[in-house]
Amino acid sequence: MFTGIIQAKVKIKHIVKQTGLWQFAMEFGDELRENLNHGASVAHNGVCLTVAKQDQQAVYFDVMQETLAVTNLADCCAGDVVNIERALKFGDELGGHVLSGHVHATATLVSRVANESNSTLRFECDAGWMKYILPKGFISIDGASLTLGKVGTNWFEVYLIPETRVLTTLDEKAVGSRYNIEIDSQTQAIVDTVERVLAAKNIS
Repeated sequence: MFTGIIQAKVKIKHIVKQTGLWQFAMEFGDELRENLNHGASVAHNGVCLTVAKQDQQAVYFDVMQETLAVTNLADCCAGDVVNIERALKFGDELGGHVLSGHVHATATLVSRVANESNSTLRFECDAGWMKYILPKGFISIDGASLTLGKVGTNWFEVYLIPETRVLTTLDEKAVGSRYNIEIDSQTQAIVDTVERVLAAKNIS
């Protein structure tokens, strides 16, 4: 599990691409490597990946074809920077909201309005996910826990404070870029439950 509080922005050292499997070599610093064991879970742009191996040069993560098909990790190249969060440990402060690291879809950045102190990002995503995206609700974007602002038919906005702009890559990508989104599990459960109840009433 994760909290959506990004711990570091980390550069991709290199990517080895094989059929159906890519391996990311990540330039983790000493702090991120502390007590990092083989098999540990680490979120990359909100995607839960498992430590495959590590050496003095890098920490390595395997990315399967299904993950590449659903997330923006398929857009990454050597030298790109991604948001990193290590798995939540018992006793850690839950500063954001609970995340699984299982990305539901990607959203496309369609506009950015920024000034010296903050920025507003507007995204478009598949209309099928919009029923779970509600004003003042939670969403994870590239692994960062954010509160939703305005919501339209197929778009939504989030607002970035200075701290978020500095500590994440959210405000560094060009318009047209894809971002990973994980919707709030509690919101999804409530919406799906209400839909089932209403459908059952209509049938009866």
